Amino acid sequence: MALTGLALYQWILLVIWIAGIPVGVFAFVHAALQRPDAFTAVDKLSKVKWLAITGAAALLLILDSRGPYGIIWIAGLVASLVYIVDVRPKVREIQGRSW
Repeated sequence: MALTGLALYQWILLVIWIAGIPVGVFAFVHAALQRPDAFTAVDKLSKVKWLAITGAAALLLILDSRGPYGIIWIAGLVASLVYIVDVRPKVREIQGRSW
């Protein structure tokens, strides 16, 4: 039984894609609001480079016209998640933020 012609894996990709858009935007906004010296203090790329990476990632997620049918947006989601999981905690820690 097909739900409006989409297979289960297509529905799963659609949900991941839609949920990934705010994740990409959040990563970019968070990077923009941080001090530039915090990135180099934790031995990560510079703030400008992370802004470029997370900005491009957010654009890939938002503008990929094929949505869940393309695979380009997955690269954007991965880049955003790398920032959120690896860079963000260290930048927050160096700035003395625990939340």
